[in-house]
Order: sequence, then C-alpha cells, then structure tokens
Amino acid sequence: MPMNPSVAERITFGHPAAAGEVAPIRVAPRPGSALVARILIAALFIMSGLAKLIDTSGTVDHMVKADIPFSNIFVYVAAFAEILGGIAILSGFLTRLAGIGLIVYLIVATLTFHHFWTLSGPEQQAQMINFMKNLAIIGGLFMLVANGAGLYSLDAKIRRPVEP
Repeated sequence: MPMNPSVAERITFGHPAAAGEVAPIRVAPRPGSALVARILIAALFIMSGLAKLIDTSGTVDHMVKADIPFSNIFVYVAAFAEILGGIAILSGFLTRLAGIGLIVYLIVATLTFHHFWTLSGPEQQAQMINFMKNLAIIGGLFMLVANGAGLYSLDAKIRRPVEP
C-alpha cells in the first residue's frame, strides 16, 4: 500500500519517490560533507544567538537605531530563533523546517539591517558586503532544505527513505 505523506512530512523530510516516476538521477552521497556543512552553518547561528544574549543591551541599541519596535522583546526572539534553529541544524533534527525558518529570519534581518542601497561611502560598501554574505548563507540554507540533513542526522534516524 503506497504511503501518502502529509504536507508537514513532505516539508520536513522531502518528497518520497512515487511509483512510476522517471528514473532518478543517481548522485554519490556525501554524508561527511553534509555533516561538516551543517556544523559550520549551525555554528554561525548558535554563536550569533549567544552573542545577543551576552550583550543584550548592545543588541537592543543596534535594533533601536534600526527603528525596530519592542527591541527589548525582539532581541530575545532573535536570539532564541538563532540558537534553536542552529541546534536543529547541528543535530539534523527537523533540518528542512529549521532551514526554512532561518531563511525567513535572515531575509527579514538582511532587509532591515543591511539596506546598502540607502547609504553612501564606506558604510554602503560595508553593508553591501554584509548583505551579500547573508545571501550566501541563505543559499546554504536552501541547499539544506533541498537535500536534507544527510545520513549523519537525527532526521535520517527518524525516517528512512522509501525503498524503490
């Protein structure tokens, strides 16, 4: 009997191959590379979230300068989003869902804090570099969403791929 995954399962674990689909393109799995990528991306978010908690007043001041309302609350929302998203990616637990959440978070943060098109001089160049850096991180997160966490992850332990 064919399995019909729910929408949540498809977002979280990917779409299983259905019977009669065109033959898939075979790729050599690189679980070690996927693990290293997850560790490096997760480190960025975990460290950034911890830095927000360590220097809350400095982060709030930065948010106030960017006209963020309720900065004293949103600093904790941002910190915990980064820490929890980073831990999810690090452990490979609900990796695709964490990736989607961090993509949305980064889009909002990038457009809010790195609007280089409104600046000039050295500040414009610095903000453009930060903007482009965030685009690269978003690209890495999209790769996680597209390919999943890999073999060395809790996602792989929870759900095995559908056998052809």
